[in-house]
Amino acid sequence: MSDPTSPGGFGALLRSGWVRPFFFLAFLILLWDLSIRLFHIPAYQIPSPFDVVKVLWESWPELLQQAWPTTYATLAGFLFSALFGIPIAMLIAGSKTVESYVYPLLVFSQSIPKVAIAPLFVVWFGFGIIPKIIAAFLLGFFPVVVSAVQGFKSVDPDMVDLARAMQGSRFHVFRAVNLPHAMPAIFSGLKVSVTLAVVGAVVGEFVGSNSGIGYVLQRSIGTFDLPTMFAALVILALMGVVLFWIVDRIERLVIPWHVSQRGDLVIAA
Repeated sequence: MSDPTSPGGFGALLRSGWVRPFFFLAFLILLWDLSIRLFHIPAYQIPSPFDVVKVLWESWPELLQQAWPTTYATLAGFLFSALFGIPIAMLIAGSKTVESYVYPLLVFSQSIPKVAIAPLFVVWFGFGIIPKIIAAFLLGFFPVVVSAVQGFKSVDPDMVDLARAMQGSRFHVFRAVNLPHAMPAIFSGLKVSVTLAVVGAVVGEFVGSNSGIGYVLQRSIGTFDLPTMFAALVILALMGVVLFWIVDRIERLVIPWHVSQRGDLVIAA
């Protein structure tokens, strides 16, 4: 068994995929602190890493409490993006008529800034959780549709014809050929969607809310409390990373046969 303190053990530790981001993050924090010291940047412009860590330590219970509404709105918006996005992508990929009517409208809708229409959701649905869920849904919906459409359209027609020639029903052909072939693209869209859903939830909280990380950000900006603002950004970043990791784990469980999930085995070999 190799000693982690030995050069070989330390090299193996550095080659670990989960260790490298922490080393790089530590380097960025060190660079951040050195830049403030060298260029004498005042605290009212950029806080020091120590001040941000201090706020995270002292205000962690409050920040964690404020993170729950944002997490709830993010997850709800993301789930609605998947529930509506994948079926719509199936319709678009399966029908030229549906594609000609629906797809251009979806692309057009993405040119509308969500920050501009978010106040309408507050007018229509009040200051509750619904406007935040809708904002998260709108930002996470389009990546799911685009990726899923690409996945369904990339199915080899010969495989579909072969499955139909073997007396397979339309549903069985879809379950055995179309859906498995499109799953990698669908999960790619879901991983993008879950991070954008975090942004959408915060946009909804910016417009009208008295709770959530977006509310903490808005309050800290109004009082020029930059350490708290940076601490809230750290919470949002951690939230996005955790949700991305969860979707990635689900992908590994659902499509372990795909080449992207077998890359670690090939490298290890």
